[in-house]
Amino acid sequence: MPFKTLLNRLLEDIPGAVGAIIVDWEGEAVDQVARVDDYEIKVLGAHSGIVLGFLQEALSRIDSGSLDELVIRAGKNKILMAPLTDEYVLILQLGPTAIAARASYKMGKCVAELRDQFVFD
Repeated sequence: MPFKTLLNRLLEDIPGAVGAIIVDWEGEAVDQVARVDDYEIKVLGAHSGIVLGFLQEALSRIDSGSLDELVIRAGKNKILMAPLTDEYVLILQLGPTAIAARASYKMGKCVAELRDQFVFD
């Protein structure tokens, strides 16, 4: 199933979701869907990917295991991030009406499906 199909379904399944994007380790967009301007979700993806990279590096230094999910609450909005592989991450932007726990559950299912889409050498 193509990335965009899975991302669209993720947005449809989460009331109040604003956008979803897959970025590589450098913050470059692989694919995205959004209810806002594509530029905005790409900027979020680029910066969030950097934050996640620093956090993963810090966690590896203290030998705390791998990061499963990161939730950032900023005012009324929320951002969820989940690594797909060592090089790719899924980022979900939620608006003020979205329920983070529901989004986390649905995102976990999407992450599992997306991981199946990546081809490993």
